Amino acid sequence: MNDIPTWLLFVVLFFLILASGFFSGSETGLFSLNRYKLRHLAKTGHIGAKRAHKLLSTPDRLIGIILLGNNFVNFLAVAIAGEFMLRVMGESSPITTTVILTLVVLIFAEVTPKTLAALHPERFAYPATYLLAPLLRIFYSLVWLVNAISNLILRPFGLNQASKASEILSSEELRTVVNEAGALIPTQHQEMLLSILDLEKVTVNDIMVPRNEIVGIDLDDDWHDILDRITTSQHTRLLIYRSGIDNVIGIVHVRNLLHLVAQAEQMSKENFMEQISEAYFVPENTPLNTQLLNFKELKSRIGLVVNEYGDIEGLITMEDILEEIVGEFTTDPSSNIKEIHPQEDGTFLVDGSASIRDLNRVLGLDLQTDGPKTLNGMILEYLENIPETGTSLMLSGIPVEIVHTSSSTIKTVRISPKYGQTENISE
Repeated sequence: MNDIPTWLLFVVLFFLILASGFFSGSETGLFSLNRYKLRHLAKTGHIGAKRAHKLLSTPDRLIGIILLGNNFVNFLAVAIAGEFMLRVMGESSPITTTVILTLVVLIFAEVTPKTLAALHPERFAYPATYLLAPLLRIFYSLVWLVNAISNLILRPFGLNQASKASEILSSEELRTVVNEAGALIPTQHQEMLLSILDLEKVTVNDIMVPRNEIVGIDLDDDWHDILDRITTSQHTRLLIYRSGIDNVIGIVHVRNLLHLVAQAEQMSKENFMEQISEAYFVPENTPLNTQLLNFKELKSRIGLVVNEYGDIEGLITMEDILEEIVGEFTTDPSSNIKEIHPQEDGTFLVDGSASIRDLNRVLGLDLQTDGPKTLNGMILEYLENIPETGTSLMLSGIPVEIVHTSSSTIKTVRISPKYGQTENISE
């Protein structure tokens, strides 16, 4: 080394520090890459992404070649720095050499490149693969040997350097990804994606039409009353039963009856009965994602929710589930929710039968949905008795006033949302 000029030692030392910075930044950049974006770019043919994806598929080998190169240039830098300091200062001072070299390496070969790589991983990682991939092929045997020894040491502890961490996202992790997508995904699409993730948490009981609100036809009624119900119905499908909703006969599609109604002489009870299809029953507490698949498999759009005793609890339709994903099929949600009546003073008169989920969605409230499904049920559970008219209470911080009650249920409630919690939907 004595034959090497001092200026050349400085140049070599300079390039060794750059090489150390390259290996340090490459490690941070490659392992900071978004794996899902990397996989997408690799599938589209991006050369750097394909190389990076291949290197990251064997992280133990990638770490091996990076550390091998980094340690080699660092140790070589120490030797050259000692000789350089000896020539410049006229004496060899290990402490001085160590302090200066440590500061230089820390600043220019560690902190600075790693910070840049963490801020811009793609700009750093993709070009680095053009050098790391050939180095890994050249020194593969040495890297394999180092990894084999490392795995042998880790094996008694139940660890394996070559094992990969699972890249499968949980639903909550996926929710975080969607929420942090920002402008990459429109707000409306974010809400739809989050609603799809929520389907497994919501059951048919949460969105079903309650038993007392099911519209149907009793075959024991007068025939003229049945015809009137058919011609004036606002629903496309009607439940058919006899002497009570628990004695279900089936479901009839009103559209199939229109040609019979147009020709009154062909419209008879016998012809009517021929148009009735078998009812489909849904167990209570079925998750919405499961029920959506069941509807698709059975080519059905409506089902009757039954409890463990076979009693009908309510009615669920395909449209109800779709609205949980895309929202109401109108620009004004309150127009389809007849239980909610906006008032001029900013309060809302709400029927006791209103769904808690509908109230949360339309009025922007945060009422608990893991208990009673209706406002009447929530208030009765809270008070443990039938309140008198004029009774006031707080539900999850929301002022509520009982406006009208009957002997067994709460008919009407006035809700005063918190300031700034909801907009006046009457506007």
